Amino acid sequence: MASTLQKFIHSLDLRALPRVLQIQSGIYCQDSVYEMFGNEFSLSTEDVIKVIGFKINKLIASICENNEVSPFSAKVELPLNFPGLYKIVADKTPYVSIEEIAGRVSIGPTRFGHPSFYSAKDIKLEHFTIKHDEQITFNSVEEVHGMMAVNCVVVRNNQSHSFTLPLSQEGEFYECEDDQIYTLKEIAEWKIPKGRNRIVKLSTTSHMWDSSSPLPENFDGCLILMPVYEVQAVMKFRKDIIHILSDLDVEVKDVTDHYDISSFLQPLSLEDIFERTSKEFPMVAEIMEGPSGNEKPYNLLSTGKEIVIYKKYQASRVLASEMRSDSSKRHYLIPMSYKGKFKRRPREFPTAYDLEIVRNEKEHLHVVATKTFTSPHKELFSVSVGDQFLVQQCQTSEVLYEGRKKLIDVLACEQILSDSYKKVLLPMYMEGGFVEVIHDKKQYHLSEICKEFHFPFNVKVSVRDLSIEKDVLAAAPGLQLEEEITDSYVLISSASSPVESWEIPVYRLNMLVGLLSKDVQTVAPPVTRTTVEEVSEEEYYMLRRYENLTLHPPPRPPKRPTTAPPRTFAVPKQCVSDVQAPKNFYVDTTKKLCSDRDAAVLELQVSCQNDLVHCENKDMTGKAMLVETPVTKGLARNYEAEEDEEEEHDYSYIDENIIENIRKVFHGTSIRNEHTVSKGRRDI
Repeated sequence: MASTLQKFIHSLDLRALPRVLQIQSGIYCQDSVYEMFGNEFSLSTEDVIKVIGFKINKLIASICENNEVSPFSAKVELPLNFPGLYKIVADKTPYVSIEEIAGRVSIGPTRFGHPSFYSAKDIKLEHFTIKHDEQITFNSVEEVHGMMAVNCVVVRNNQSHSFTLPLSQEGEFYECEDDQIYTLKEIAEWKIPKGRNRIVKLSTTSHMWDSSSPLPENFDGCLILMPVYEVQAVMKFRKDIIHILSDLDVEVKDVTDHYDISSFLQPLSLEDIFERTSKEFPMVAEIMEGPSGNEKPYNLLSTGKEIVIYKKYQASRVLASEMRSDSSKRHYLIPMSYKGKFKRRPREFPTAYDLEIVRNEKEHLHVVATKTFTSPHKELFSVSVGDQFLVQQCQTSEVLYEGRKKLIDVLACEQILSDSYKKVLLPMYMEGGFVEVIHDKKQYHLSEICKEFHFPFNVKVSVRDLSIEKDVLAAAPGLQLEEEITDSYVLISSASSPVESWEIPVYRLNMLVGLLSKDVQTVAPPVTRTTVEEVSEEEYYMLRRYENLTLHPPPRPPKRPTTAPPRTFAVPKQCVSDVQAPKNFYVDTTKKLCSDRDAAVLELQVSCQNDLVHCENKDMTGKAMLVETPVTKGLARNYEAEEDEEEEHDYSYIDENIIENIRKVFHGTSIRNEHTVSKGRRDI
């Protein structure tokens, strides 16, 4: 039975691919030639194509009121990178079975692929009863005891209960309300059910509205999103991939069951190659669709070239970001084979608990306080700006709490005085600010840093990797090594001139290859070149998301006891005016949004995602930048002095004399303020 291409794609399950379609009628005529996405091809009636994949290319948005669209509603075309953050309006149309949900809704390994539904009636399982209106989270689709089922979770009394629901389970299932916010691209990739439109509510927009925006000025209503798909297909007797938009006026017929699907050339993605057994390597392949970009090693991956794929494996990388305050921060994946050397740069710690996390038995952690803290217990120490400490160990201490003695976790330190040391105890819950004082001038290889120190770790390249033609890390003013990750790679070289081999990331490089029945001339790969991979903003956040799925946040420090508010510390007015909102770009799968989310004003999709990720992980890592005051400005000027040094191996450190001067300046300002207050009282 013939249908329009758009109707066919909207009803198609990705798991059913590939499918063979026959062109029935439409805009395509005999010998007609079309060029789309730089790909010229011709289609005629009765031609057959094999659909191998499809993805959303753009969205048609209808401006609506009261969640309804009228025939007179304005329609606009929105690219996937259109700026703004959006809330999803729950779909009121029920699903009649778990199979319908699994076929229409994206269920995957990331937090975006964990949709939630509720049943209109109780569902009785063998050892468990799901109550009606109880939120059910769908985590994955797997085969269980020879039957396809969905792994689900229900949370009751703060406890998670896992179970499976077979796809054959029927009922009346409704989508739960979603209080999170997403970029348009995230909605397109994960939150638009197949064959259904999606209603979204605009949460934030760019403050830089202009006449080129397709939405009305100050628009704050709802949009009904209709996806337009880009279809990837293969034609007989052609080695390249053709791309067709699903909204073209053409009718097709599914003839998969009556056609020899193996007669088409089978394009394989790198993910498909990685799923092959190790015994099948090495293999020769022809690139059917190469990745974008022309830098090494990707210039050898152009369409039509033949490559040798030697093996697949998991490799370790260190994810690093430039230490910059502007939005042009770049991100890198550094291989363990990197031959350059690093010197340490000072780290910043927002709480005493963070000091305990990074404490190293091999050396005393030396820090200077950048924020005052008044202890509510006389047994514990009150901190002033400029105080210096050597961090010792975590222990427990007995304090008087509401008239009763209580044991709490504390951090034992030695306060550095002018001519002696004083043993002090800091409460683990202390919210202060500390910056590290560096005494270590040793140069480290990357493997040594991973072995000896705790991430995140601040460094600067002191000796560049001479085996790399252009070491991009050497030009960075400073790097924060954030975490060590494990990723999937294949090792490839040119088939015609295998002089060197390259490691190619499997999940960050979009390319399609066709396997050739050729023998590999040499089984042993040539010398492997080390490469530092620069990743985009989007890839960076996805790496953090995927990696952190397997991590659990450390236990939070105990909350501060509720006692009388501590006395305030005299801060000059100029300190208050210099305060800036801290920024944090660490990813967590708990999707914990902070209160200033609605205040975020975003100009591009990347900016949207930056702020989204910023709010998700503040709770997990406890990592935040220092609030800028005259004290931290002085420290920052010292950092900037490092960056201005032109000699490659010259490296600056925080000098103890500078810290002492900072303390004197701060205390002098405080004394002047107190003197002014006292004088005012006398005048009164």
